[in-house]
Amino acid sequence: MASMRQRSSRSRADRSEPSSAGHVRRIGLLTPSCTERARPEWSQGGPPMMRVSETISSCHRSVRCDGLVIIGTLVLGFLVAGPASGEQAGVVTCHSEDGERRHCAADVSAGVALQRSLGEGACLLGRTWGYDRDGIWVDEGCGGEFVLGRATGGAASSSEERAPSRLDRLIQGDPALAAERPSWGAIDTSGQGIVLYSSDLGQVALSAYALVRYIDQRPAEQTFIDHLGREQVVDTRRDIQFHRAMLHVKGWFYTPKLRYQITTWTVMSTDQTTLYGYLGYQFHKKFNVYGGINTPGGSRSVMGSHPFWLANDRVMADEYFRGSFTGTFWINGEILPGLWYHAALVNNLSQLGITARQLTRDMGTGFGMWWMPTTHEFGPNGSYGDWEYHEQLATRFGFSRIRSRENRQELDNNNPENTQVRLADSLLLFETGSLAPGVTVEQADWESISIDAGVKYRGIFLQAEYYRRWLDRFAADGPLPVERIVDDGFYVQAAFFPIKKKLELYGATSWIYGDRRAGFRDSHEYILGANYFPANTRNFRVNLQLIDVDRSPVSSVFGFYVGGQRGTTYSVAASMLF
Repeated sequence: MASMRQRSSRSRADRSEPSSAGHVRRIGLLTPSCTERARPEWSQGGPPMMRVSETISSCHRSVRCDGLVIIGTLVLGFLVAGPASGEQAGVVTCHSEDGERRHCAADVSAGVALQRSLGEGACLLGRTWGYDRDGIWVDEGCGGEFVLGRATGGAASSSEERAPSRLDRLIQGDPALAAERPSWGAIDTSGQGIVLYSSDLGQVALSAYALVRYIDQRPAEQTFIDHLGREQVVDTRRDIQFHRAMLHVKGWFYTPKLRYQITTWTVMSTDQTTLYGYLGYQFHKKFNVYGGINTPGGSRSVMGSHPFWLANDRVMADEYFRGSFTGTFWINGEILPGLWYHAALVNNLSQLGITARQLTRDMGTGFGMWWMPTTHEFGPNGSYGDWEYHEQLATRFGFSRIRSRENRQELDNNNPENTQVRLADSLLLFETGSLAPGVTVEQADWESISIDAGVKYRGIFLQAEYYRRWLDRFAADGPLPVERIVDDGFYVQAAFFPIKKKLELYGATSWIYGDRRAGFRDSHEYILGANYFPANTRNFRVNLQLIDVDRSPVSSVFGFYVGGQRGTTYSVAASMLF
């Protein structure tokens, strides 16, 4: 309890501090003869205000008390009594029945944070709870205890600790916040950001991500033999880049259920800048509808976990089998506590560099589910690594299946790279001669499945994912030696913290098993890496990584890999997120 100062008409009153038994030692507004009678015995029960009033009556009978003393004692009684509801000062309890929005008056001028969830529904900031100028609102069954921020200027007693702010809890990696900010299905939803505008009409927040990276792929000069026996050149890299930057403007308007995000995304390594986003309406925690740029699925990493991976980019098998991002209509929700689903209708696997005129009438589909049975969460955005340091074992099991009819998408420069479909020797499916000399594949069906499982406990993280992909129904301008290509693969990633929330060490391996019936071979890699977190937050880190790769089927300047490489890749990176 903060110390209180009261003045009498002649001199400064004595300061009083609560004793361990809850008594106030002295009330300086009373005359000496009334002091002992005016001690409010809190431990004896009964409302403090009633006991102070009885003391005043007793004081009238025994001594002469003037009106000023009585008024001062009444004021002091109200201060001692505290909130009439009996709630802890600085804490507001607010409940909502399922489907009902409720507003609780509170002074939120200094901020507010969810201290403890009490309702049956999930409390998600900006979705099922939030605050405005008049107080705190809750919806869809959310209920909880909310800690109010403290205005500056008042001195707190030495026996009272400041309630941790939401920012403090985010920096410290409070696992409870993970349940407040899931973004299943939304792409690259980053940190909480900075609130630029907030009112009854809506909220605008700004969030950003930036990555600086050095990469060295060795040996510098290499060649490889593709599945048709032809020699290909390996184009290795050694450079420093302001590799990636993302700027998000996000929030809600008119109703907290109407969500939006607008993102500017640039990759200097590929000289690309893209503006994308989505709109969505969150009907209920079990059913939400969105439209914009997103993914059909196909891998755990595309389901909103960026940038919370062990390294700054994906491992080789993940990059090879995953779906990408395109025009999407999708729905998602939490059917049961910890059980989520995602269903999508998409233009194709990747719309990067493709205009609406170049799209075909074929549509793709994706569906996935994931279950977190033990804690109903897996860290912020389903993150990799246990920076949160789970005291209870966190588990996640999931699967995904996607299908798309891919087209060569003829560009003016006849470059087929925008479709992202590669074979197990890194050749692009739609480049001329990929499956037979002089023959160009114009269309093909892509279908894939993935199954993943992960655990977190006290800084230890382990995750594995298995993939299978089918390529068939080829449409080409000449005969082909194969009708179907089936590839399999997997990865295993593990990490731990030798220094809690400061130094993380990790290792990984991934394998791609090319279809030997079609003449393809296997590829694999081994990874060692470390993350250093200098600012006591996972949102700023320095990453060092070493990759030993054998016949990479993945090739892009975006990630760590170049097609056909056999050798070592070194990288050093620093990234920042807010």
